[in-house]
Amino acid sequence: MNLEIRPYKKSDFAELYSICLKTGDSGKDASGLYKDSLLLGHFYAAPYAVFHPELTFILAENDKPIGYIIGTNDSQSFFEITEKEWFPSLRSKYSLPKENDTSLDARIIRLIHKGHIPKAELLSYPAHLHIDILPEGQGKGMGRKLIEAFCNKLIEVKAPALHLEVGKRNTNAIQFYEKTGFKLIQEYEWSIAYGMKF
Repeated sequence: MNLEIRPYKKSDFAELYSICLKTGDSGKDASGLYKDSLLLGHFYAAPYAVFHPELTFILAENDKPIGYIIGTNDSQSFFEITEKEWFPSLRSKYSLPKENDTSLDARIIRLIHKGHIPKAELLSYPAHLHIDILPEGQGKGMGRKLIEAFCNKLIEVKAPALHLEVGKRNTNAIQFYEKTGFKLIQEYEWSIAYGMKF
């Protein structure tokens, strides 16, 4: 097994969608939960690679992506550019679901229509990330190495602090973030925000 962390290439784009879906149920495969297999990636993965390829790192096995870390050094700027250049075409493609539609597809489509809403308690942690690794890449210390690669890049571009949100059901990820040096910022109904200052 030849695992490496490498910079993102445009040819990885479709794999970002695939990995996002296959880890989209609190780290487990969400393929059977969504009718539209692209929805999760539209919101949680693809725009980061489009607007921040320099902050997109790929965990590859024999050059095939099996994980990634993606994010932004400035959440506010990222929210503004996605509002202007990413979400409009998706909103045209996916009409707002009816109120009684409680499907997971509808939940993500509503997020696409809502866009990103800044949270006051996270403003002093302007960078944020998402990390997803398929089972074959887990338990080998590569998650920590992805975090290191991402944080080193953030320090290089002088980002002062970083945050992430994790679903409360994703207990493995919570343990991982706490071991990697992230500190609790805020607990929400379904998720927890963690942060790290540089």
